[in-house]
Amino acid sequence: MTTDNANPPTMQKGSFLDTIERVGNKIPNITVLIFFAFLICLFLSYFLSKISFSYIHPLTNEPIAVINQLSEQGMLDLINKLVSNFMGFPPLGITIVATLGIGIAEGSGFLQALLKKLLRITPKKALTPLVAFVAVVSHVASDSAYVFLMPIAALMYYNYGRHPLAGIAASFAGLAGGFSASFMPSTIDPIMQGLTQSAANIIDPNYSVNVLSNYFVSLGGTIGVIGVCWVVTDKWVEPRLNRNIPITYGENKGSTEEMTYMSKQEAKGFRYAMLSFIGLCIGLTLWAYPQDSLLRFEGSLTSNQAPIMSMIVPIIFIFFALPGIVFGYVTGKFKNTNDIVKSMESILTTLISFFVFAFFCAQFLYMFKVSNIGTLLAFSGADMLRSLDLPSGVTIVGVIILTGILNILITSASAKWSVMASVLVPMLMAVGISPELTQASFRISDSAINVATPMFPFYPLLISYCQKYFQGTGVGTLCSMMIPYSIGLLLVLTATLFIFWGFEIPLGIGSQYHWSPQG
Repeated sequence: MTTDNANPPTMQKGSFLDTIERVGNKIPNITVLIFFAFLICLFLSYFLSKISFSYIHPLTNEPIAVINQLSEQGMLDLINKLVSNFMGFPPLGITIVATLGIGIAEGSGFLQALLKKLLRITPKKALTPLVAFVAVVSHVASDSAYVFLMPIAALMYYNYGRHPLAGIAASFAGLAGGFSASFMPSTIDPIMQGLTQSAANIIDPNYSVNVLSNYFVSLGGTIGVIGVCWVVTDKWVEPRLNRNIPITYGENKGSTEEMTYMSKQEAKGFRYAMLSFIGLCIGLTLWAYPQDSLLRFEGSLTSNQAPIMSMIVPIIFIFFALPGIVFGYVTGKFKNTNDIVKSMESILTTLISFFVFAFFCAQFLYMFKVSNIGTLLAFSGADMLRSLDLPSGVTIVGVIILTGILNILITSASAKWSVMASVLVPMLMAVGISPELTQASFRISDSAINVATPMFPFYPLLISYCQKYFQGTGVGTLCSMMIPYSIGLLLVLTATLFIFWGFEIPLGIGSQYHWSPQG
């Protein structure tokens, strides 16, 4: 495999992308930013507690007053609740449980085998849409998909005589887009749900957000994401790459068959694992089907009070863990129970930074809520929105644009939403927009912009994959290649949301578009 490296495109010093990267690298870690936000909230509570406000809470009908958290009682309460705040941080437990199941499936090799199987049956004519489809499916594998999927997609394109960088671009766009357009739930869903519900409880302490509150719009978005990846790759990105970065197709340094090869034992393990998965689906269906099933509430499976709704995260755990265990034992990857435990321990190491972030974020959210600063911001912001008299649709577009701007520099969805949710969700509730709709608008922009920002954590890895085929690849090369996908994903996902909204199609289970104090 050889490349034509004459006149490689490089990012010029002082360029817009260079400026973004330089400024972004100077921003402190998001955990540090959350700690600063906590301190600001703490001192603001002292000054704002001396001011009387005219805002009336719609549920209590009492004036909103900021409570000084620098008082002796405030500090004592904070110290006493440091641990309980952390342990009660909504996304913490559910994220750990879902990740443990995915860790078993990943550690056994089952997820990799599933991807290999999907990619191996991909015909040449349908290469781009099927690579995009596999990428959307692969987001359940979380970060491991970036390590596994991109090089296989590049090699498949190369072996078919197509530009390998186009394969990386199409799979990257589909994988990132999969976080707001997906076929099945993943760990991001409970993280979003927990933060959204905490923010909604600032206004309505009894408000409940379903883990799958955005599932239907996410499922509907898959069509647009795959379509955008197909059209942008074949009609725009690949022709441009062929003009600017020609590849000489010499002797292969490997083949798609080699990279997607499965031994007889792996093939056998995959069959048994899929049979166990199908068995779980049938078992759950038979259990939930009867109208008097214990999984239902008054005959409904989708009610927030239905037991099955509170079982979503354990179900995710079981549906990943059991096939993973079966595959691991059949292939010999798991020789005893210690190996299963090690696979769960291994994947939890990827959450260490999240644990640290969760501790400080939990204290910030506590301070934001008990001081009533969150409530005050919500109603003052709502007053501003009312004075502007903007249609709800324009407000939601504003949320999408704001998220996109922030995402250029801060790519962590949980980090951004932990702060934005505490302000946006209650503020938009006060003007009648539901938390589920606000969350959906955030997820759209968060997914679309990720692929085009050099601040995305996997950019260095993606550049190294590209450099295997073209040594001149840099940040500018990857950004310019991915910007068309960002534009396309942003437009199609926004359109999907407004189509759902216009036809009053539920965003997900237990979701709504409007909120009022009377329900």
